[in-house]
Amino acid sequence: MPPETPVPSEITRLLQRWKAGDREALARVAALTYDDLRAIAAGFLRHEDSSHTLQATGLVNEIYIRLAKVRRTEFNDRHHFYAFSAQLMRMVLIDHARQSRALKRPSSGVRVPLHDEIAWIDASNDDILALDTALDQLEILDARKVRVIELRYFLGCTKDEAAELLGVSKATVERDLEFSRAWLHQKLVGQTGDGAPV
Repeated sequence: MPPETPVPSEITRLLQRWKAGDREALARVAALTYDDLRAIAAGFLRHEDSSHTLQATGLVNEIYIRLAKVRRTEFNDRHHFYAFSAQLMRMVLIDHARQSRALKRPSSGVRVPLHDEIAWIDASNDDILALDTALDQLEILDARKVRVIELRYFLGCTKDEAAELLGVSKATVERDLEFSRAWLHQKLVGQTGDGAPV
């Protein structure tokens, strides 16, 4: 998981060099973080059904391709880097879902929960696109809550790891997750007649 990444001071130093304009520093950051991000991607994709065409290596490579296109970085340390990587993983997965939809690839019919804590979101169908739209709406209300969702459900961080990466307490992460799950459930699943989430 991200907080256990080896040599965090080296990552921070390289990110600062990259921020200062050293484009080659990204290659070194990639070498130091690739195994972690690939393991995270493999863990995420393990939840996907067998018809999913994106592989862990491809997902991480796409993240680095997108990072290489960033002309101005604001990464002060590895925390910022991993938080941004979580956003990129979300974007890559959403783009992949849109491409699959455009190609009208048939679903296998197997339900694939995005994460056990939000099992009502099926990562193998249009739920993932609806989730992206809902997260954009939630970001207007509270951007930190979206970062928590990205770190927990897209990057696979534990609550402790998400708290460390965001510089908040575990209790804050737990409150953010509780609120966000209820808010997303209401947006994506709907309400019962008494106004309570289904």
